[in-house]
Amino acid sequence: MAIGKVVTAQELYVNTEPASNMPANSLGIRLGNKIFNMEHSGETGIRLEPEVMWGVNKKLMLHLTGYASNMMQPSFRAEGGSVYAKYRFLSNDQPHAHFRMAAYVRGSLIDNPFYPVMEQGARRPYSNKDLDLEGSNSGVNGGIIATQLLHKLALSSTLGYTRYMNNIKDNVPEDFPKNAINYSLSAGLLVLPVKYKSFQQTNLNLYVELLGKTNTDNVARGSYLDIAPALQLIFNSTTRLDLSYRTQMAGNMPRNTFNSFLIRFEHNIFNIKK
Repeated sequence: MAIGKVVTAQELYVNTEPASNMPANSLGIRLGNKIFNMEHSGETGIRLEPEVMWGVNKKLMLHLTGYASNMMQPSFRAEGGSVYAKYRFLSNDQPHAHFRMAAYVRGSLIDNPFYPVMEQGARRPYSNKDLDLEGSNSGVNGGIIATQLLHKLALSSTLGYTRYMNNIKDNVPEDFPKNAINYSLSAGLLVLPVKYKSFQQTNLNLYVELLGKTNTDNVARGSYLDIAPALQLIFNSTTRLDLSYRTQMAGNMPRNTFNSFLIRFEHNIFNIKK
């Protein structure tokens, strides 16, 4: 089984998950690297995200992710981890097209302070209200994904709710949000190959993703909408390289970073149980 056939290439979004799952009985290994400028210090932040993915069956897949960065501490250190599960509950398949829906949930346990620890003090006041479960904060997130494939174009949308909780050694400050709504709209286009001849052909996919969030707490209300163009290469239908740049289009939420780069390498192993 090959990833280019079982999970349609242009549905392998870089910044979001599609409603489709990876093939059953398969294992994926990822290493992501996010690079961003931190507003409070002017320094470059780096966050590594090693990840293991398991296709339990055709409807269920699981992710286990670790996080390490220099974002909230003066030196690079481990921050914690998260577990992600996605269950596809609807499939409507047609020749060269399909529509799918899935439900997802993520839980994160993070060992970070809510205010960054700086060796020489912050360059400017830290007023960030953009919390996340991908290395910065503990909490749970769940929602619905809908994905439509139309030949070489794939469209996907997400709507979810996030509840932020106390970190391992630090409680949520009173002026920080505890509740947020997240939403996204993603488009992926298969550019190469023009015609499939073998699974060994290199795939080139182009993406544009809109990523938004709204804090619903009165003490920390605010919203933003980011745009994230991305390029993806898939080699031998098993290995992929993702490159993405994310920046804010609109918003009024105080944030520690308004743009970031993502570089991610992934390798998939199929038929792990004979």
